[in-house]
Amino acid sequence: MAKRKGSKRTGSRQPEAIAMLIADHQKVQKMFKTFERTDDQQQQEQLATEICNELTVHTQLEEQVFYPAAREALEESDLVDEATVEHQVAKELIEKIRQSRPHDEEYCALVTVLGEYVNHHIDEEQKELFPQLKKTELDFDALGEEMQQKKQELMSELGLSKGEEMPMEGAMTRQQRRPASRSRAANR
Repeated sequence: MAKRKGSKRTGSRQPEAIAMLIADHQKVQKMFKTFERTDDQQQQEQLATEICNELTVHTQLEEQVFYPAAREALEESDLVDEATVEHQVAKELIEKIRQSRPHDEEYCALVTVLGEYVNHHIDEEQKELFPQLKKTELDFDALGEEMQQKKQELMSELGLSKGEEMPMEGAMTRQQRRPASRSRAANR
């Protein structure tokens, strides 16, 4: 875990650890927006798979590396505690999405609710937690290196590399899926 360093972070450049998390946030938010605009079930399933994979790596990264460092650096850990609880709810939604398919009645609703939930979580981290951490003496350089290494390890454990997707649990073959040309509205 990154330990405290003798000097506070100054300047307008984001610390690498925070920049890495913000990049993850932006990537997944873009995927949720694309999902909202997509009616093709095959594309919906691919996007949902990518979203779930990104969030799985991201939540583990935060829980295993970033949050312990944040908890140590901050005098009060209320925001870290809240974020941890939010992660648990997100994991439950991810599991429900992984166990369902685009033709299931609640599939789009599950992905949409996860997106709304994640946006709330992102907003709290970026507007409250990150600014508080920047005021501490946390060694962001060491934390960023540790996070980068852990992210690669997590991606490897999940069978992912940059740009690849992990199949969802119980995923159907293309022959088993309903025709991809049906719209979300037709599934309701």
